[in-house]
Amino acid sequence: MAGHSQFKNIMHRKGRQDKVRSKLFGKLAREITVSAKLGLPDPAFNPRLRAAIIAARAENMPKDNIDRAIKKSQGADTESYDEIRYEGYGPGGVAIIVEALTDNRNRTAGEVRAIFAKNGGNLAETGAVSFMFSHVGIVEYDAKAASADAMLEAAIDAGAEDVVSNDDGHQVITTPDTLADVSKALETKFGEPRKSSLLWKPQNTVALDDESGEKVLKLIESLDDSDDVQNVYANFEVSDALVARMSA
Repeated sequence: MAGHSQFKNIMHRKGRQDKVRSKLFGKLAREITVSAKLGLPDPAFNPRLRAAIIAARAENMPKDNIDRAIKKSQGADTESYDEIRYEGYGPGGVAIIVEALTDNRNRTAGEVRAIFAKNGGNLAETGAVSFMFSHVGIVEYDAKAASADAMLEAAIDAGAEDVVSNDDGHQVITTPDTLADVSKALETKFGEPRKSSLLWKPQNTVALDDESGEKVLKLIESLDDSDDVQNVYANFEVSDALVARMSA
C-alpha cells in the first residue's frame, strides 16, 4: 500500500508540474507573439523578441512552440494585448509589482484585485510602490561562462552599470535603454546568456517571519497562476527553509 500511495503522490506531483509547465509555456508564447507583433519577427533586429526567445529556451520550450508563437504574430486575426502594470501591498506591508499582458483590461483588473484581497493584500494606484524599485536590465550567465574579472571587464566595456558574480553565476545590470546593446555585446563574447530581460529590482527588502512570509508566497503563487500575469516582483526576504517547504 505504501508503494501504491507513493506512486499516486508522484503522479499527482507530475500532473501538477505538467500543468504549471503548460501555463508557463503559454505565458512565454504570449510574450513572444506580442514582441514579434510590436517589432520585426526576426530576433536579430528585435531585442525584445530576442529576450523573449532566450527566456523560452531557458525553460526548455520546444523550438516548434517558439516558431509557432512568432508565426502567430503575423496573422491578421492575432489578438491585441495591452501591457499593464499593477501595484499593491501584501501581508507585512510588502510592496508588489505585477506585470500583465491582457486582451481584456476589466477582466484582468478584477482578477488581480480579487487575488490581492483574498490573500490579505490590497491593490493600490499605479506609482504607489514602484518608487521602491529600480527598473533595470539584467543579463545573466552561468559561472563557467567567464571569470568574474573577465565578465566585469567585458560588461563595463559594453556599457553596463554593474556586475554581481558568485557561485550561481554572473548578473550584469544595465539601464533599460542599454540592455539590448549590452546583451548583444556580451553574447558575441560569451555566447547566449541564460537570461536577458527588464525587471523591477527592489531598492531595499523587508525581512518577514515564516507566518507572514507564507502568506506573501501564497499571494505571489496565486498571482502567477493567473493566465494574464507575466511577472511578479516583491521586496521581501524569507528563510530558505520556508521557500523549500512551500516548494515541496
